[in-house]
Formats: sequence, C-alpha cells, structure tokens
Amino acid sequence: MLTKRIIPCLDVKDGRTVKGVNFVNLRDAGDAVELGALYAAQGADELVYLDITATIDGRSTFIELVKRVAQTINIPFTVGGGISSVADVSALLHAGADKVSINSAAVRNPDLIDELALEFGSQCIVVAIDTRYIDTEHGKEHIVHTHGGRKPTELRTIPWAKEVEDRGAGELLLTSMDTDGTKNGFALELTATISENGNIPVIASGGAGTMSHFYDVFTTGKADAGLAASIFHFREIDIPDLKDYLSDKQLPIRLTR
Repeated sequence: MLTKRIIPCLDVKDGRTVKGVNFVNLRDAGDAVELGALYAAQGADELVYLDITATIDGRSTFIELVKRVAQTINIPFTVGGGISSVADVSALLHAGADKVSINSAAVRNPDLIDELALEFGSQCIVVAIDTRYIDTEHGKEHIVHTHGGRKPTELRTIPWAKEVEDRGAGELLLTSMDTDGTKNGFALELTATISENGNIPVIASGGAGTMSHFYDVFTTGKADAGLAASIFHFREIDIPDLKDYLSDKQLPIRLTR
C-alpha cells in the first residue's frame, strides 16, 4: 500500500495565509512562506498553495511567492488559483512549483487538461474539484462549482472526476464545500466513490477537525492524501502527533521523528 500523505493547504491572499468557513469569512493565519517552512520541518509530505483571488485579481504577486517558497522549503508543493493556460503553468513550474492545480479553467475548457498533460506530463497536473450537494431537477446531486466555490456548473462531480482522469490528470484534489471549515469530518462516501471509480490518487479536502477524521478518510474514504488548513494553521493538531497517531493505527505513514 502506498504511503498516505498529510498535506497542509495554504490559501493565499496578497502573500498572507487566510482561512474561512464554507469558503467565506476569511481571517489571517500567517505568512505563507514561514508557515510552509514550519510544516516542512514538522514532516508534512507536501504543501498546496492556492491563490484564492487569482481568478479575479491576476497573478504576478503569486509568482514571486512561489519563487520564495521554492527557495525555502524542501518538500513538493502544488500551486493553484486562476491558472488557465499553458503559459500560466509554464511560469509557475519555472518559478519552482512541483505541480499545478486547475479548476475553473478545466471546467470552462476540458481540452486544457489534455494539453497540459501532453506538454508537462500528467505527474504535475492536479485537477481540483470543488463540489456541493445541492438540489437539481433530478433531485439532490453532487455538483461541481467554480470561481472559489461561488458558481455552480452543470457538471456532476463523479462523472467529471472520471473524465479529468481520462483526459490526463495525474491527481484529483476533491474539496467538499459542504464540509469545508466545519471540522466535522471529510465527505467519506463521496471520496470513497471517486477513489474506487478511478485509478489516480485522490487528495481529500474539507472538514478535518480531529485526528480520527484523517483515519476515517484514509480507510472508509479510500483517499490517498488528506488535506487540511485551519487545524494546522492554528495549532489545533500538530503534524508529528497526527502522523504518530496514524502510524499507531497501522496506516502506512512517512514518519520524521
């Protein structure tokens, strides 16, 4: 069994890390580079940096941040937010990112996934899926949202996850907007369905509040990685303690102490 990964997520606005509940009510959580260095030292397996205003505000500030992160930390990191072209991806990879995450642009132009996988290799293309369980004309369904979770689409989450894999994505970052920031646990059933329906790694995001939530998402949810933000930013759970807990539960975890 592949090692399960613990991934802190840093939502970045103007170079600072911010965190909200259900994608709103943002509050400051610290310097994005300093936090990343701390998590790397604590044993995080990877990092994700999301420029949460990039779709609206543009990207030059974020490129500079990516360069600083690449110079400071020694673990892989993924960057996302407002990426919509081969040129965007090229700039971020050249700035030092290991992987890029696309969301809104993939929905708008699914062929972009194919183009990026062909140009840069599937291993560095992550497709992020922000999903909410909402009423539709067919009843309640998991529906893909874009623009930081603000815009519902016509896409159903489970078939979309399979399509992006078929188009060349190397990994999925699945965020349940219903559980995001609530600390009540990950969306286990949805995560398991997508994990079992595909052949690429699934990073589960949204809802982590306790160490047992990570155990649940790795076992019941079948996820390959667990991503969280506020519980790490505000020291509610320390990464070394979490890894010890999961290792004691017989899960394959990279230990660093």
